[in-house]
Amino acid sequence: MTASIRSDLLKWLITPLVVINFIGALLIYMLAWGPAQNALDDNLAEAAYDLQAHLRLEGDRIKLSLSDQAERILRVNRTDEVFYVVRDISGDHIAGDVDFPAFAPYTASQRPVAFMSNIRHLHIRAVALRTELGGHLVWIGVAETLTKRRQIQSRILLALLGLETLLVVASLAIVWFAVSEGLFPLHHVRNILDKRSADDVSALDEKDMPAELRPLMGAINGLLGRVHKFGGERQSFLADIAHQLRTPLAGFKTQLEGLIARHRHDADVSRSAGLMMASADRMIRQTNQLLSLARAEPSQFEQRRMERVELHKLMAESIQHFVQEADKKAIDIGFELQPAHVMGDRFLLRDMIDNLVDNAIRYSGPSAVITVGCARDGDAVRVVVEDNGPGIPEADRENVFSRFFRLSDKEHGSGLGLAIVRDIAKDHRAEIALESGAGGKGTRVTVKFPALKNCSHESVSE
Repeated sequence: MTASIRSDLLKWLITPLVVINFIGALLIYMLAWGPAQNALDDNLAEAAYDLQAHLRLEGDRIKLSLSDQAERILRVNRTDEVFYVVRDISGDHIAGDVDFPAFAPYTASQRPVAFMSNIRHLHIRAVALRTELGGHLVWIGVAETLTKRRQIQSRILLALLGLETLLVVASLAIVWFAVSEGLFPLHHVRNILDKRSADDVSALDEKDMPAELRPLMGAINGLLGRVHKFGGERQSFLADIAHQLRTPLAGFKTQLEGLIARHRHDADVSRSAGLMMASADRMIRQTNQLLSLARAEPSQFEQRRMERVELHKLMAESIQHFVQEADKKAIDIGFELQPAHVMGDRFLLRDMIDNLVDNAIRYSGPSAVITVGCARDGDAVRVVVEDNGPGIPEADRENVFSRFFRLSDKEHGSGLGLAIVRDIAKDHRAEIALESGAGGKGTRVTVKFPALKNCSHESVSE
């Protein structure tokens, strides 16, 4: 079973409270029942004193001078049966109930003594009183059944049960609220971490945290700092490797082009060199994507590289080399570039456009139509790349922005294109949307940038 701080706190707080409430209830019961019991015993003692007042000494014999009416008054009780007895020193019966239980063990005291006993199969509470009349010792006993006492006990217990139930419920509510409030900072930290993106490794704010959580926050921030440092070193290593690979690959491609030109009449050599050229192109493209990925990493993005960029001109420059690739697949690629300006990193924006267009050419299929455009959209700038190819299933539209996700194994690629586009868009606070193209066919990728104010609207140079 998974350990829970909440469960442990509730267990260690609620258990003592319940025990304390139980002990308190027991003490209250004793404090309430004791005086009630004493009051009822005093009533029996008063009846014994009343009987003492009716004792008479006639010669050597003691008699109880009690009229029938007085005896009826003594025995009348709405809830209990009342019994009494008068006995001499030898235990001989003088008056009252002959079967009254023996009370000799309780008559050593001159004061009334209460005790529990039985008569006629009934449980009773009795009081024994020792008195002296004319030098003769006399014992007087008065008793009653327990109905009234049990009723009083029941009322006390019911009142205590209601009170204790209320106290326990109130205690549980208070403890639950206190524990929840006490654990709120932990929930707050969890919510902060849940809302963070995977690439946000900045330190958590410890300013408003309780003192008990600051060591934990310090440990988390230390871990985040190490992750940030490791991520930076990894990205730098990746960028360095990609950069170092570009030069030898470019030289390798140049040599292959020369080889193809010299042996263009040799079919076998041309075929082998062509295959090597295709492999070199894939390696160069993947190396460029790795470099783009390293530069686009949000945690590595530098605001100081931001500048005012004429996006329409940048797009016109960057997509010219894709025209030849489109011709190889008989793809009709067109451009609708309107004047638009954004604040951005020129190199990253070029990488974003390259990946959007390259992705469309790769996956739209032969004889497709691709349109690349940019325009102002109110206070924003919108970049659109649309094709009429097979499109992207709706279930996969979120996944295509994940690294290394590929829709098809038929096309060579690393699955990094749209992931790079996503990171660059995030760097520029742009929104990216993926939907079906015109007529529900193909794919339309839209990147919406926050626009500059009061930009001029000069035309694109053709």
